[in-house]
Amino acid sequence: MSTGTGVEVRARRAAYALYEVRVAAVQRVGTSFARITVTSPDLGGFGVAGFDQRFKVLLLPQPFAAYDVPEGDWYTWWRELPEAVRPTMRTYTVRAFRPETLDAQAELDIDFVLHGVADGHAGPASSWAAQAAVGDPLVLVGPTAPGEGRMWGVEWAPPAEARTLLLAGDETAVPAVSAILEQLPPGVKATALLEVPTSGDFLDLPSPADLTVEWLPRNGSHPAGELLQRRVHEVASALVDEVSSPADADLDADLDADLDAELDAEEDTGILWEVPEQAEASGPEALYAWLAGECGVVKALRRHLVREVGVPRTSVAFMGYWREGRAEGE
Repeated sequence: MSTGTGVEVRARRAAYALYEVRVAAVQRVGTSFARITVTSPDLGGFGVAGFDQRFKVLLLPQPFAAYDVPEGDWYTWWRELPEAVRPTMRTYTVRAFRPETLDAQAELDIDFVLHGVADGHAGPASSWAAQAAVGDPLVLVGPTAPGEGRMWGVEWAPPAEARTLLLAGDETAVPAVSAILEQLPPGVKATALLEVPTSGDFLDLPSPADLTVEWLPRNGSHPAGELLQRRVHEVASALVDEVSSPADADLDADLDADLDAELDAEEDTGILWEVPEQAEASGPEALYAWLAGECGVVKALRRHLVREVGVPRTSVAFMGYWREGRAEGE
């Protein structure tokens, strides 16, 4: 069950299914963000877990009816398709979900970052979102029943007693951060640091929490990640100074002596993603950090928080949403 600022990790595994949907609405919510609302009669069975729940989007090179989709193992079906007809697959966050009612079908909002659209270097997902129109088809992969925890694609799992939170990421993390902030309880102090392409990407982020949001626009003057790393270095130290004693960092230094080797090993596998299953907090005021964005930047931020600031490694969740120069799945 959900408790405090996070969710329990359940052992029960979600069953996943394909949902054939159509675009119901398109809204430009920022210079670099498009919100696509999708709906279908079957979407009412989508299992909503909340917080930063992720799911898959399949972009179809041919009508969905042309595919012979077996029951059960969607991933094997997708992987074994010839490349010419294999749908492009990308991972996104549930920005909002509205259950079906007697008068309306269920709806799901997806926020797409329009990478490279302005300069003609957009990938397949950004290109699709930039041109999406009401009625366009799309296929989602998501759970078939409500649930909680990582089996449902939820990585937000701070200790229930955590009351000081740091969320940091680039534009790819904005949808997840937005959804998390909306669901935090009152009494929590949350700081969100978000690096985005332009000043036109500052979004309204409502939250019941005691919230501080800092937008860090590159505006064509900074390489990706530079502003985020600089500001996390400044803010994290101040937050830890507020809630911890200097001895706390000393105690954690020996425990994290092998951090560099661990991070290098994770990067060698092509996966940079860790959410402590048993996050720890030394009392309700301890800092819990959630980091997401480009792999190299996230790696550097996590190393800084643990090695330089003294945040316990079990209190830092980090997700490499993308890697410079690579598409998802490469």
